[in-house]
Amino acid sequence: MANHQPHPNPEPTNPGLVAGLLGIAKNLLGLIISRIELASLEMSEIGVNVIRFLVIFMLGAIALWFAVAFWSVLVVFLAWEAWGWKILLAFGLFFTLATLGLAWYARYILTEGKLSLRTTMTELRKDRDALL
Repeated sequence: MANHQPHPNPEPTNPGLVAGLLGIAKNLLGLIISRIELASLEMSEIGVNVIRFLVIFMLGAIALWFAVAFWSVLVVFLAWEAWGWKILLAFGLFFTLATLGLAWYARYILTEGKLSLRTTMTELRKDRDALL
């Protein structure tokens, strides 16, 4: 009959240097993955805002060209004594107001910081401060 006695010197519960380093590496990898996920989420939001900004910019440029064209034609028609200048005045005012509205909206997008990685940069600063 075999005697199954517990080992007199059980191994210590301290995991050791290698296991500790592996734990740190695992946590660091998890942190890096979460930051990459956060950055990709914000990049997709920025992509939508960049496309929106480009569309607004192009519409603003088109409206500006129409405003210049109609205001120029208005000056010509005002020099002549004709009744057609009133419709050109209306078109000139409309496209001028459209250009101002689009420029205001584009400025709003830029000043609100919708083209930046606010949350990702904040988290990266926190990570840097925690590691240093």
